[in-house]
Amino acid sequence: MAAEREHDKQFEKRKKLICELMDDALYVPMKEKELAVFLQVSAEERDEFRAVLQALLAEGRIEVTKRGRYIGSHGGRQLTGTFISHAKGFGFVEVEGREDDLYVPEGRTGGAFHMDRVQVALLPGQRGKRQEAAVVRILEHGTKTLVGTYDNAGNFGFVIPDNTKIGTDVFVPKERSMGAVSGHKVVVELTSYGDDSHRPEGRVTEILGHANDPGVDVMSVVRGFGLPMEFGEKVMNQAQRVPEEVTEADRAGRMDLRDLQMVTIDGEDAKDLDDAVSLYVDDGGLYHLGVHIADVSNYVQENSALDWEALERGTSVYLVDRVIPMLPHRLSNGICSLNQGVDRLALSCLMTIDAKGEITDYQIAETVICVDRRMSYTAVKKILEDRDAETVREYETLVPMFEQMAQLSAILRRKRHKRGSIDFDFAESKIILDENGKPLDIRPYERNVATRMIEDFMLAANETVAQHFYWLELPFIYRTHEKPDPEKIMKLSAFISNFGYHIKLTGEEVHPKELQKLLNRIADTEEETLISRLTLRSMKQAKYTVDCTGHFGLACRYYCHFTSPIRRYPDLQIHRIIKEQLRGRLRENRIEHYRNRLPEVAGRSSKMERRAEDAERETDRLKKAQYMEERIGQIFDGVISGVTQWGVYVELPNTVEGMIHVSDLPGDYYDYDEASYEMAGRDSGRTYKLGQRLTVQVKDVDRAAGTVYFAIPDEDDAGSREGNHDEGSHEISSQ
Repeated sequence: MAAEREHDKQFEKRKKLICELMDDALYVPMKEKELAVFLQVSAEERDEFRAVLQALLAEGRIEVTKRGRYIGSHGGRQLTGTFISHAKGFGFVEVEGREDDLYVPEGRTGGAFHMDRVQVALLPGQRGKRQEAAVVRILEHGTKTLVGTYDNAGNFGFVIPDNTKIGTDVFVPKERSMGAVSGHKVVVELTSYGDDSHRPEGRVTEILGHANDPGVDVMSVVRGFGLPMEFGEKVMNQAQRVPEEVTEADRAGRMDLRDLQMVTIDGEDAKDLDDAVSLYVDDGGLYHLGVHIADVSNYVQENSALDWEALERGTSVYLVDRVIPMLPHRLSNGICSLNQGVDRLALSCLMTIDAKGEITDYQIAETVICVDRRMSYTAVKKILEDRDAETVREYETLVPMFEQMAQLSAILRRKRHKRGSIDFDFAESKIILDENGKPLDIRPYERNVATRMIEDFMLAANETVAQHFYWLELPFIYRTHEKPDPEKIMKLSAFISNFGYHIKLTGEEVHPKELQKLLNRIADTEEETLISRLTLRSMKQAKYTVDCTGHFGLACRYYCHFTSPIRRYPDLQIHRIIKEQLRGRLRENRIEHYRNRLPEVAGRSSKMERRAEDAERETDRLKKAQYMEERIGQIFDGVISGVTQWGVYVELPNTVEGMIHVSDLPGDYYDYDEASYEMAGRDSGRTYKLGQRLTVQVKDVDRAAGTVYFAIPDEDDAGSREGNHDEGSHEISSQ
């Protein structure tokens, strides 16, 4: 009995020790094994230690993240995170390892500025289902500079931030304005962050030009998102030392595939060609697919200036009028680009695939290749879909391979579809600009047999490489896509039942195949757009992780990004691991090195990917607004793409989205019904629902904010629509 009491006493002591550790401000979330090593738990005590952790989990005193790391339950203690401000005075705090953001009410922000690193205390009570918190301490200011429009007020000026999350102007003394005048787009460095009675203060460090000058709008986005334009001297010096041709020493020891018929297939304007494909069918009917990826890691050594710059950038950024590359052009368009007719180094994934789409054998190898032809998606489409006689003659030696590729692509797609891979087919567009950056046209990106073919082959290679390294149990970076949040899926399920659809749930979870079936059932129905959008919104964002947790959208267990090392850092990173493994150099010290390095690489790459997407979306929005500025008064057909308490968003066939403010909805007072995604008239019973087709008139454009405003045309305008409908409709449909 005494021994039992002593055991209980020790058990409680260990629980207290673990809680104190996790409550410490310097504690870094750890997995069970790491905790055991840190606390010097002997092998004999591991079972007991596990029992202590399980007891604390059961009591709710600690939590375990999806990565298997243990954290305190935060009950009553302070947390650290990033403050995201809102123009209306409240904000949110993103906390590492916590699924939902914390809501910070107005008056409890503690003077925190957008992107500040802050310490918060949890508050009793919640706003809806979101935990509330108060900022108790600002640890570090995250916004050092911002971009905005200068407004001269005589002896001083103000900068109105472009970022709408920042709800206050920045005061600029005249002597710190660099001579800026009203309407100038400027970069301002913050010298004071202000308080309850003072605005933030700053000094102008760069004048980008007048807001209406060509190129200034995009450059404002570039500076606003902190996108690095120029490469430093060290980086450029290293790039200059990279050879322009493959050397004999580089070819040594590699599999020679220069006699294998292969092509690159890309857009007409692509210059950084990082993937080539080859295919032949043997006498037994097996397909031998080769996906050959530029061996960038041969020229970008780990820890070099080039490598650190690539990691810093994370990805190439494709803006509407320019590309901001991850690597200098000498590499991305030169030795690393798989250009036609020249030797290039590659990492090849050589797959043998049967008639059912099963990969029966594969090999990953360092190779030297020589691309026969640089093909465009358009030319391959002309061969396979249009059967254009002239194009077929021009590429007659390659036509049999293209036809076999189309067969294999269809097989792989059917196999992926069968397992439940989800394919959203929302319209994407390309904005055509003149030499001054003025938008001339908005054209749809065409998905055709050629684009789908390359997509299918890249997916097959990415899955094969990920699966291979998963079973080797080596450190790796995976591309993962978590299952949707059960609450969102339950909400989607309840909503679609109103239309007579249902999705089969296992508990509160859904298999991707169920969502795929739903998308198939709603195809070509009136509610297709509505339900497709809601299905997409119910899903999470894909990211890079060191844990292989699967890819929900692709319905696969193993997935990575292997195929674009010129423009994505995770691909470059795993190429190094692949080559070290192939050469037998992944000894314990290197394995430990990657274990330590990869979490940071994965986290930063995910963050930089989001920054690039946000910047790309912002520049598209600005140019689309500029395009619609010349179409004020014109009438178009569109689809309601969003409903909020302040208005209804409508998307046109050319992907331009505009808002009808709630005050511009005619004939009634309208209330927002969040549950049914609709705006309902109080007296008339008229509703505006997500996915509903709607005729709109362009009312106004705020070019600076990139916002298009629509209105419902009155009957006279709608009646005279025939007069300009042909022009307007042709404009949209031709894009």
